[in-house]
Amino acid sequence: MKLRELLSVLPIYELRNVDLNIEINHVKMDDREIEAGDLFVCIKGFTVDGHDFAERALKRGAAVVVCERELAIENAPMVVVPDTNRALALLANKFYDYPTNKLQLVGVTGTNGKTTTTYLLESIFQKHRHRTGIIGTIQLKIGNESEPVKNTTPNALELQTYFHRMVEENVDIAFMEVSSHALDLGRTYGCDFDVAVFTNLSQDHLDYHETMENYLDAKTLLFTGLGNRYSDRQKFAVINADDPNSEKIMKRTMQPIVTYGIKNDAHIKAKEITYSLTNTHFTVKTPKGEIEIDSRLIGQFNVYNMLAAIAASYVLNVPLTTIKQALEEVSGVDGRFERVDCGQDFAVIVDYAHTPDSLKNVLATIKEFAKKKVYVVVGSGGDRDRTKRPLMAQAALDYSDWAIFTSDNPRTEDPMQILRDMTEGIKGDHYEVIENRREAIFRAIELAETGDVVLIAGKGHETYQEINGIRYDFDDRIVAKEALEKKGF
Repeated sequence: MKLRELLSVLPIYELRNVDLNIEINHVKMDDREIEAGDLFVCIKGFTVDGHDFAERALKRGAAVVVCERELAIENAPMVVVPDTNRALALLANKFYDYPTNKLQLVGVTGTNGKTTTTYLLESIFQKHRHRTGIIGTIQLKIGNESEPVKNTTPNALELQTYFHRMVEENVDIAFMEVSSHALDLGRTYGCDFDVAVFTNLSQDHLDYHETMENYLDAKTLLFTGLGNRYSDRQKFAVINADDPNSEKIMKRTMQPIVTYGIKNDAHIKAKEITYSLTNTHFTVKTPKGEIEIDSRLIGQFNVYNMLAAIAASYVLNVPLTTIKQALEEVSGVDGRFERVDCGQDFAVIVDYAHTPDSLKNVLATIKEFAKKKVYVVVGSGGDRDRTKRPLMAQAALDYSDWAIFTSDNPRTEDPMQILRDMTEGIKGDHYEVIENRREAIFRAIELAETGDVVLIAGKGHETYQEINGIRYDFDDRIVAKEALEKKGF
């Protein structure tokens, strides 16, 4: 694509030493990936500034650099813009020919439930004979092929690259977890969402947002931007009516709203809910009739996840019978209330719960069915919101018989300081501290007896533990199996 054509999407820019007729082969933001003829966009991150690598990008063959300030590099071809983050999104969208205009896109935001909701939607739409894509915490999926992703919502360039690949591989609907960071940092600029789903809001990420009000404001950006692009496709906002923030979210969108819930009035409502350790049964009331769901997903939080998926499918005209069939076939999602079974006479469950609210929800569900004691192994991530650490610990104490506090991903922090933060001021003494996560899991399984339940919380699907910037292989599910084998199962 000619540079002149590519820059046509930028309303304001200044040129230095630039030939507008040059051909641009790719748009890049990592100087290590630069090849001859590429356009390099300088992005200021949390730890590094892309402007510092512009000279290296030019030496590698970059045809032009997009930057926020004039660089002290002699004769450097530069396009100077007010905001390289926003420019990157616009340029990537243009370069890949607006891929989200060519498929339907459902964005799911909220503190908890995003991953499960997107995977439920995938199951529903595959049953409805669509070719699907997913971008989220666990992986990128195009059809049935998958690969890991770095962030819950990738940067703007990665997003448009992924969507372009989906279009090339005939995906007609994609489901994306949309994090508050991504919305606040503008990573989703240019994405043409057809449905925006709000699951819930509870404390998380205050290390970044500082206040719950800021956190909520970031989430609402998905809804304020819904339908801001010209499109002949109808847009919808799907909102959890039981969340206290739902009315604020509703006021931020001009698009039609469909609500779901259990307690409050809602368009899509669950009733007659019964729970067990092996399944959840409920009736869903919709404007088009009722369906009964008998799901292998456990607990009230999963009823909310299913309702979110049902509501999003409903507005996109999926038949209720198809929704029912798909949900009843889903056995689970990696690392979400995932049972580890080696034939033992007690339950071992691995779950991604890493916020006070999600931990409370999972433990409350377990307490309803546990015949005897509930043990929980949990930590809190380093370089993240410190204020939630004692809240995590208190939730563990409030809903378990014995808690073992341990390392999660300490990242660059001292693991013992994180554990001191967790235990400072908590009420209750039915806990112990074992910094080594492997030893903590072995200890919990060693303590468990017939009829007990062990919850290993916080990491779920993750297959690593990050310590001092290094990722070590670590999978709670594998470690739990090793502990069970040591116990003779």
